Amino acid sequence: MTKEKYAEDLLLEEVELKQNEIVLFNDEVNTFDHVIDTLIYACDHVPEQAEQCALLVHYKGKCTVKTGSYEDLEPRCSKLLQAGLSAEIV
Repeated sequence: MTKEKYAEDLLLEEVELKQNEIVLFNDEVNTFDHVIDTLIYACDHVPEQAEQCALLVHYKGKCTVKTGSYEDLEPRCSKLLQAGLSAEIV
């Protein structure tokens, strides 16, 4: 196999494996408990994971809370938005 073909195969594999992310943004409105409960509900987080994400969002301004295919993330992101959180799929 030539180097070019190998590089092409690696790039194709990388594109196929690319996952989207839901990024949650900090706000001054929602309580920690609301954010934690919503992450458990919308993203299937365990309580400890939801709490860690809430803390990261609070101190860093944003946090990736879920990765996966767009088809999986879209309804999850909608649940976050409906709950009054600020999130987007990237």
